[in-house]
Amino acid sequence: MHPLKDRGFRHPVASDITPRDLWQNRRQWMQAAAAAGMGLAGLSSLNAQAQALTGPGKLPKLAAGRSGVAGAIVMDKPTSYADLTHYNNFYEFGTDKGDPGRLADSLQTRPWTVTIEGAVQKPRTFGIEDLLKLAPLEERIYRLRCVEGWSMVIPWIGYSLSQLIKQVQPTGNAKYVEFVSQANPAQMPGLRSGVLDWPYREGLRMDEAMHPLTLLAMGLYGEVLPKQNGAPVRLVVPWKYGFKSAKSLVKIRLVEQQPVSSWTRAAPEEYGFFSNVNPHVDHPRWSQATERRIGEDGLFTRKRPTLMFNGYEAQVGSLYAGMDLKKYY
Repeated sequence: MHPLKDRGFRHPVASDITPRDLWQNRRQWMQAAAAAGMGLAGLSSLNAQAQALTGPGKLPKLAAGRSGVAGAIVMDKPTSYADLTHYNNFYEFGTDKGDPGRLADSLQTRPWTVTIEGAVQKPRTFGIEDLLKLAPLEERIYRLRCVEGWSMVIPWIGYSLSQLIKQVQPTGNAKYVEFVSQANPAQMPGLRSGVLDWPYREGLRMDEAMHPLTLLAMGLYGEVLPKQNGAPVRLVVPWKYGFKSAKSLVKIRLVEQQPVSSWTRAAPEEYGFFSNVNPHVDHPRWSQATERRIGEDGLFTRKRPTLMFNGYEAQVGSLYAGMDLKKYY
């Protein structure tokens, strides 16, 4: 039973989340699949029909958004599409929140490949088309908490990262996963800044990467990922601060030693490797006890309490049993 059911909550349905016209297109597509006698598992063969129904840039919804972990899909009102695509941290295109929305159109997302290498038995390079059909796409509504103290609720489209990692058969030496983002100066004007040592790198412990909540995202709001949000494929780790979710991925390495993340390299006293959301541990320059939900601003900026592990403690807290969460936050 869902842990919030007795308190009057329910899982949102797609009509709660997406624009009405897009939801109607999805219903038509699902009805077409049912008429053809096909279940959800067979819907990937309907890509051509789905494109005809949803139009350019739309992703078919292949499965109900269930992460396999009870209580993972949040009940909060999703952040508007306009806010999601106009309030972004993507320093490869500039440090102002509006820079990615203005400048990311220069990013070329086709062709695109992601190479997986390192401590694996079957290293492989996947085209974006391969990734889109590797596993059924799910709509998952996750909270996003930025280390800067603001938050969003985003209806991502993707599937668990573990589905991809299993394809390359990790060896016993795979203890960590390193993620490397695209760094193309011709397409990314922000690379000319000295903010970070490019390309952007992030890392997870192997058990974090294989957790069902860790998402390989290729869309949001039923559409392919907008460029300013990390197109065409990005990482989403909902219980960690947003900078842990590397964008525009081009390489994934399974390694034995803990990788050095870009923000850890730039400011180790401010950004640790784990970066789990912990309201009881302040950033050296500000409190993390509260957050501002984008889209809820009024005359007086409304703030809400920050939740431990961004509200996913029941699902991921066991990963850190016995660890000092003031040190490994």
